[in-house]
This record gives sequence, structure tokens and C-alpha cells, in this order.
Amino acid sequence: MNKKKHIFNKNEIASLGASLRAIEPKLLKQSQIQGNLRIWFQGGEPYFDVFFELSNNEITWFQFTLRGKSLSWHNKSPILQTGITNEFNLDDGGCYAASKILENDDISDLEFINLVKSIFQVRAEEEIFAKALSLFN
Repeated sequence: MNKKKHIFNKNEIASLGASLRAIEPKLLKQSQIQGNLRIWFQGGEPYFDVFFELSNNEITWFQFTLRGKSLSWHNKSPILQTGITNEFNLDDGGCYAASKILENDDISDLEFINLVKSIFQVRAEEEIFAKALSLFN
């Protein structure tokens, strides 16, 4: 479990939220489930991504990663789950695209959950982020 805490001020949070850019859908492997849509946002620094999967215009899954930490949610088990990624482990293939591995925390990191919520709030006027924010209630 990653014990390192990340402290962000309001300007850093605003900058992170503003840096998220939608990636061309053709570059992302789409869902095997007919009618589901995957959306990928990449942030302005390494190891910063958000993935959403939607069905009937509703979020069924999302994964947020930033600086070796992760937050995920799935509608089949609708809890916010934090964890760590292998992105900083250079000896396990983590430096190759599409090779990210997540390890869930035993106890969810409330500080990281609140950070993700704050970053999503920067983009709350966009439908996908407004929907994601509703999952934090």
C-alpha cells in the first residue's frame, strides 16, 4: 500500500483539472459489450489518466490514475476503491503503454478520493464529469 500522501493546493487542482484532454476514441480499445462507449482523458503530466465506460449514457465504470495512485468505481460493486499503480516500477514493464497494473488499498484513501472529487469539480460543467461527481455521494 502506498503510504505517501500528496498535498495539492487549489491552483494545482485547477491546473490538473484543466489539463485533462479527451483522446481520440479510435486510439482506445472499445468495449466488447455492444452499445458501451469508452472515453479516455489524459492529463498534462505523466501517469495522469481518466477512463470512463458508459452504457445508455450512464457511467458503468471509471478509473482515475495520478502519480502512482488510483481511484476506481464499477456499478457492479458501487464503492470508490483506491489503490496504487505499478507505473513507477521500472522493472515490471510499467513503462510500456497499456501495461498499468492496479493494486487495491485495504482501506480506501479518503484524502485521495477527495482530491479526485476536487479535480472533477473543476470540470463539473461537462456532462461526463458531472455524472462522475454524482458517484461520490
